[in-house]
Amino acid sequence: MLKSSAIALALAGALLVQPVSAQDAKSKGNAKPPEKAEKAPAGTTLYPPAYFDVLLKERQAMGQPDNAQVRESIRDELNTRELVVREAKKKGLDKDATLKAQMDLSAQTVLVRAYLQDYLKTNPITDEQLKREYEAVKGQLGDKEYKARHILVDREEDAKEIIGALQKGEKFDKLAERSKDTGSKANGGDLGWSAPANFVKPFSDAMTGLEKGKFTPQPVRTQFGWHVIQLDDVREAKTPPFNEVRPQLMQRLQPRVIDAHLRELRTKANVN
Repeated sequence: MLKSSAIALALAGALLVQPVSAQDAKSKGNAKPPEKAEKAPAGTTLYPPAYFDVLLKERQAMGQPDNAQVRESIRDELNTRELVVREAKKKGLDKDATLKAQMDLSAQTVLVRAYLQDYLKTNPITDEQLKREYEAVKGQLGDKEYKARHILVDREEDAKEIIGALQKGEKFDKLAERSKDTGSKANGGDLGWSAPANFVKPFSDAMTGLEKGKFTPQPVRTQFGWHVIQLDDVREAKTPPFNEVRPQLMQRLQPRVIDAHLRELRTKANVN
């Protein structure tokens, strides 16, 4: 099966074939035929086997199976790449200073990624570190979860008007249609269950200071605008067990470990 790149090459070749008249054909009949370009035998691979192995592993990492179709696709891609690279080199593009710098940076990126993966492998994050992070996160989240709803507007005057309407008995979910928070307005301003740490401080302070079923008597200002907040319910926080969140804790810690190591390298090299 021809892939898109192969089809493009085939079309390019077809466009070069121009129709000739009968007289042209006759006049050329006695002419010496042009020499044919040397072609590689069918099934030839123009690339090192290591290239194939790398791409096959990448495809498998993306969830593709190791089958004949995938292998043929990789062979087609690598052969086409090599042909294009050869043409680029004929034009001297590999000698262009900017392109050489780009190629060097690409190679550097691969090496940097490999080094950092190796560093994490040889300096693994311990269970003790993960458990410390687990306890720190638990402490940040607190022991209670809050189910709140809010209405967010740009102007304090609008927020005060909404509070006045609530005090007169209008429904919160109806007034929430005026909210600029598109993620919650369709649900009556409902934010679901969440820990106070998940909100900016002015919001969480106002929310945790409310009695269940009450709304803020004054607008609450944050960097997002002016909020009217209503507390629907409170419950004990349900912290997932350590083993359940271990992968997420690992993801939180790995960037910090890498960042600390990079700072160490810069310090040793006296690079500010």
